[in-house]
Amino acid sequence: MVLGIDEPKVTAWLDEHVEGLTGPYTFELIAGGRSNVTYRGADSGGTKFVLRRPPLGHVLATAHDMAREHRLITAVGKTPVPVPRTLGLCTDVEVNGAPFYVMSFVEGTVLDSAEKASVMTLEARRAASFDLIDVLAELHAVDVDEIGLGDLARRDSYIERQLKRWTTQWANSKTREMPEMDVLVKKLQDHMPVQQGATIAHGDYRFGNCLTDTTAGKIVGVLDWELCTLGDPLADLGYIGIYWRDPGDTIVGGNDPTGIEGFPYYSELVERYALRTGRDVSQIAYYRAFSAYRLAVIGEGVYSRYLNGAMADELPDMESMKNSVDTRVIWALELLQNLK
Repeated sequence: MVLGIDEPKVTAWLDEHVEGLTGPYTFELIAGGRSNVTYRGADSGGTKFVLRRPPLGHVLATAHDMAREHRLITAVGKTPVPVPRTLGLCTDVEVNGAPFYVMSFVEGTVLDSAEKASVMTLEARRAASFDLIDVLAELHAVDVDEIGLGDLARRDSYIERQLKRWTTQWANSKTREMPEMDVLVKKLQDHMPVQQGATIAHGDYRFGNCLTDTTAGKIVGVLDWELCTLGDPLADLGYIGIYWRDPGDTIVGGNDPTGIEGFPYYSELVERYALRTGRDVSQIAYYRAFSAYRLAVIGEGVYSRYLNGAMADELPDMESMKNSVDTRVIWALELLQNLK
């Protein structure tokens, strides 16, 4: 019995709705928690697939909309951007207690640590880094109307709308007064760049949300489309720069393999993106600062929920969690120092 899977009902649904799969099935949890839950499945013939459902317990439906995520991956699957192939969507909660969708299983490695990148050659590390950017450029070149995503969201004033959203979130979740945050918000408002068109904005694009062929140094699947919308393409490029560590950086980072030998400098990624897209990247420091701000607000929200006993998980290092918020705010302010 696998938590979150009603095996008899899900088996019957798969047999009826997904061509090429035949039960009985096995299921194994790949990733779970406060985000959508991912299972690896296999049918009686050994064919692998992936099933995604919302987190167990009470969650806001809009925050974990399976139909929306299924729609996005299906649409992007019509483009050169590598994504798993969608196989079916179940919106009948009687089947498994919540909606879910099924997609193909893609062989690859989620590079969320230097340890996982240690098996790669130096050449493969560099190649994968540039392919990460090339895939992002492909995503940002997609005609959203042509693939049926033109009505996904508003296209204009992306950063302005995001600032309003996260400023409200900060006001609702902050656990202390932080003058530096007020200064940061004011700087972000005063130096807001002109948006260069509207594209698909993944919202969480980085090595940790991609599958990589570690031998070839190629991105073979882009995952985790929960935060995807339409908006400013440079927000995705700036977001990569929150996790990216340049060679020799002594900062202990998490959820990213970079910083070890073979991975290029972030500035090289920015230059490649500019060459691939023709976009002006001179304000990329702003987008990195904005991304650091966004993650600081999210981090404060998580810290607040732990502090108030709203999280059932075992308590993490609360002081480190609090300090990480402070660190991101200070770093964002440093990034904005040289902006005119």
